[in-house]
Amino acid sequence: MWQISVHVRELSHATHWPSAIDGMDHRHTSARMERALIIGASGGIGSALAEHLKSDGVTVDGLSRSVDGLDVTDEASVQSSLGALDGPYDLVVVATGALVVDGHHPEKSVRHVTAQGLADQFAVNAMGPMMLLKHGMRLLPKDRPAVFAVLSARVGSIGDNQLGGWHSYRAAKAALNQLMHGAAIELGRTHKHATLVCLHPGTVATDFTARYAAHHKTVPATEAADNLLRVIGGLTPDKSGGFFDYAGQEIPW
Repeated sequence: MWQISVHVRELSHATHWPSAIDGMDHRHTSARMERALIIGASGGIGSALAEHLKSDGVTVDGLSRSVDGLDVTDEASVQSSLGALDGPYDLVVVATGALVVDGHHPEKSVRHVTAQGLADQFAVNAMGPMMLLKHGMRLLPKDRPAVFAVLSARVGSIGDNQLGGWHSYRAAKAALNQLMHGAAIELGRTHKHATLVCLHPGTVATDFTARYAAHHKTVPATEAADNLLRVIGGLTPDKSGGFFDYAGQEIPW
């Protein structure tokens, strides 16, 4: 879709990944991305995405809780923050989310699940992005390609769940995937050139994952940003509603 440079010097693996986006129609790759909006711009992945895009000459606007007071669990806050922006944006990335909310950590067992912890996870990781999409769709152009990408997680895949645990976080991410999949159908009726996807960035070395990364290979936020932008650059509207990882591989629901 767009020509996005990849900072190979930061990659630990510069080889080509065969993926679900290979072989698609790349007639739009010569197009130039001009404007992007990163929601969650103060976080590890969000800030890395913003810096990468800026280095490519893209005009980047950012929103975050720490800088702008955006509260994704409050629809009035979402409406106010996004309502102050003027589109269109070629790319909108929702890089918000939380693994631990108000002291509720990922559960190792069903007996550790609480109603409040479950509700908090849904508020931040499912309802929040949905409200951002609801009030952000108007910022996408209708006459040319655009991407609305929401960061999800592989643990939200029901088909890929072989370990159990992390019940509230998994369920919230699964709900997020369903919400975006359904919304992509509606978006396609009004924005025929737009692509709405969920993306799994991998386990990224940020404050978000620090406590739980001991048993998982992590990548720097800069590398994660490169990977995500590579996938985004190859998306076309026929992939709208999909769930892809950082290598462009489709993840089962």
